[in-house]
Amino acid sequence: MSTRTPLSSILPDFPWDHLDAAKATAEAHPEGIVNLSIGTPVDEVAPGIQLALAENAAAPGYPQTIGTPRLRKAIVDSCERRYHMSGLSEDAVLPVIGTKEAIASLPSLLNLRDTLIVIPELAYPTYEVGALMAGSRVLRADSLTQIGPETPGVVFINSPANPSGKVLGLAHLRKVVEWARQRDVIIASDECYLGLNWDDENPAYSILDPEVCDGDHRNLIAIHSLSKTSNLASYRAGFFAGDPQLIAELREVRKHAGLMVPGPIQAAMTVALEEDQQELSQKTVYAARRAKLMGALIKAGFQIDYSDAGLYLWATRGEDADETVNWLAERGILVAPGHFYGPRGKQHVRIALTASDADIERAVQRLG
Repeated sequence: MSTRTPLSSILPDFPWDHLDAAKATAEAHPEGIVNLSIGTPVDEVAPGIQLALAENAAAPGYPQTIGTPRLRKAIVDSCERRYHMSGLSEDAVLPVIGTKEAIASLPSLLNLRDTLIVIPELAYPTYEVGALMAGSRVLRADSLTQIGPETPGVVFINSPANPSGKVLGLAHLRKVVEWARQRDVIIASDECYLGLNWDDENPAYSILDPEVCDGDHRNLIAIHSLSKTSNLASYRAGFFAGDPQLIAELREVRKHAGLMVPGPIQAAMTVALEEDQQELSQKTVYAARRAKLMGALIKAGFQIDYSDAGLYLWATRGEDADETVNWLAERGILVAPGHFYGPRGKQHVRIALTASDADIERAVQRLG
């Protein structure tokens, strides 16, 4: 008999399976369900991006793992233009097949077996999954003092954060970079929501912003997605940027593994990164939905914590998250309980802005 241990057996249960009962309750609402439990885009991809995809659909050959020269230039230019990352070279960026895959595989690709991986206390579940897949140990910590004397293989940070929308300030990020340099630790900064900042007085910074790292990208990896800002979730389009040596290491391993972004997707990504207006237009749409939903939740007795950026409202009624999930499900609204993201979320729910204008309006009316 095989002694093999299935990898699936060491992973946590897929959290959204926990919502089956609440989903059934919400679906039973006379006017149907409003699903605000997941952050999947509902708005159409911009026409120029669709055209780039179609025009490159006939390409028969294998794409390059490194990405086309035009794509790499578009990544570098957009990072500087949109997020103030200076000093990036085209050999310091790498397209990936969506950032969920990239995050899940990162500890394995960096060969971090039997090392400590640090993730936020409230964390996107894939950080933990990627560490477990690599045979690493996981520590949830928001403060550097929580880490202790052991040197981690990598520290994941997430700002703006999923699920809470919390933004890490400049002083905090600088302290993280200084700490990592003293210990030769890799910082993987998940910045997928960086383009969706709602508070001008509390700006979100990239780990590669010179105000954070003084222009030194050593041991720093920024992780970016086009799923949220350009509605490209179905395209699986993202990229790494940062330390050229780490990017080269990841590129070589990904070449061996055949992890290549499809050619037509690379063409679509290029246009999405070159054209800022489609991103700005989508942000305006989300801002309007956010304002309506936040106002309705506050009137209904919710407290909104953090939520300064990103596509979610981090809300509480001061009770167990599952009770809040059920309360909303009875009104035909499905949301995610905060404990999906760690023990600190046990009294919060994550409410997504990624629903149509009509569904947001229906949710507002039901909350009223």
